Amino acid sequence: MHAEIQFSILLINKPGILAQILTSLGDEKVNILAMTMMDSFEHGVLRLVPASPEHSRSVLKKLSLEVHEAEVLCVTIPNKPGAMAEIAAKLSKAHININYCYVTAGARGGKTTGIFKVADIKKAIKVLSKKPLPKKNTKVVRKTKRG
Repeated sequence: MHAEIQFSILLINKPGILAQILTSLGDEKVNILAMTMMDSFEHGVLRLVPASPEHSRSVLKKLSLEVHEAEVLCVTIPNKPGAMAEIAAKLSKAHININYCYVTAGARGGKTTGIFKVADIKKAIKVLSKKPLPKKNTKVVRKTKRG
């Protein structure tokens, strides 16, 4: 679990804009760790977490796009039902707001990365780093009659 820089890029909804950005990043050998895109009638928002924020910043600057940076929390989680719910519940219990979240595409039975934009990253890391309390031994001991 760690913090990373995420870029939010405002896009005009027209063909080729996304391809132009991704091609520019690819040509400059920028590896994208996580990405999501949403749209509205007028524009889209591309959010991406690159392996190299500094390099990505310079590539995006050349494209003259409206780009915003934010620190996000990256959490490695099992790729199974309920994994995101568990994290959301822990953050909720600690009164940490999740502004938005998304996950990377994980392999079946493997791991994935959850990206969380939270109000307080330091507190979120502390909460999620706590080891769960061990479960009490709940073995049922049955008495048998010997004859």
